[in-house]
Amino acid sequence: MSGMKIGDLSRETGVSPRLLRYYEEQGLLEAERDGGGQRHYGPVAPVVVRRIRTLLDAGLPTRVIRQVLPCVEGDDRLAACTLQHLRGRLTGLEEQLAGLQATRDALAGLVAAVERTSRPLISVG
Repeated sequence: MSGMKIGDLSRETGVSPRLLRYYEEQGLLEAERDGGGQRHYGPVAPVVVRRIRTLLDAGLPTRVIRQVLPCVEGDDRLAACTLQHLRGRLTGLEEQLAGLQATRDALAGLVAAVERTSRPLISVG
């Protein structure tokens, strides 16, 4: 059986063997097993791992990546079938950001109110 072993794939991609096994468990990466149970990855595995990392870095959960990966064409071009997933994630992030901004504004208001009404406990000077 030919193919890249997990250590080789790890070195080439900079992704730990533990994460590579996790990607396989999540259905994101395929490996064949030899008689001794060792994983062997095909020649496109490094490209797939880079795609996974790019999508993870964009904030997509593995369940969405599993749905999106078949839509990736060529090296890294996303096909139209990914648009719904990507827009949904972007909308979710925008909602989270709006919520964080509202929380930040409320906290800043509390800080300002305390600063206006508080006296120093120790007089300096």
